[in-house]
Amino acid sequence: MRSSSWLTAVAGVFITMLIVSNIVAVKLIDVGGLVLPAAVVVFPISYIVGDVLTEVYGYSQARRVIWLGFGCNLLAVAAIWLAGAMPAAVFWAPNQAAFDTILGYTPRLLAASFAAYLVGEFANAAVLSRMKVATGGRFLWTRTIGSTLVGEGLDSAVFITLAFAGVMPPEVLPTTIVTQWLFKTAYEAAATPLTYLVVNWLKRVEGMDTFDIGTPLNPFRFTEARSK
Repeated sequence: MRSSSWLTAVAGVFITMLIVSNIVAVKLIDVGGLVLPAAVVVFPISYIVGDVLTEVYGYSQARRVIWLGFGCNLLAVAAIWLAGAMPAAVFWAPNQAAFDTILGYTPRLLAASFAAYLVGEFANAAVLSRMKVATGGRFLWTRTIGSTLVGEGLDSAVFITLAFAGVMPPEVLPTTIVTQWLFKTAYEAAATPLTYLVVNWLKRVEGMDTFDIGTPLNPFRFTEARSK
């Protein structure tokens, strides 16, 4: 595929939303009486951008960007951990606890976050890719929302289960999963008009509209897609 500055820009937005969401997730917010991590305001944007990636550039390019996001997020976590582990200046030492509280990650939460990201993003891209071929490129809203229902559903289920099983009461886990899932899906649905604008504009300026006919959906396969 030819080099594209717009593809680079879209990938940059995707990765930024991913990393920022992990940083701000520590804050809990009240949304209409629901207590949610602040990341719910930012993280769904990564799914919206992921839809744009797959719709315009195809699954193969989305797969590369998803793995790039994973690697960049891993680097960010390593850098934050290293900064936290380094000895603090004497006059700054009283701030160390605040630094650890806001930017520190427990191994369990990290594992849950990384697993949920990979499962959810790849499911989202795969569903949208196959739905586009099945619908002949029509009804964009059905695949952006449909893929989000699957991707965000899996993301919420994997993260909440791995992160909080045995910590939250068993009867609370399903409610928490469904609440986050519905909120994120509603977010995507509300953003559908904007998604249409961005997708149509990119298709026009890039002169492309990728259909993943025969493209393997294996997340670990990086061969070029047979697309048109």
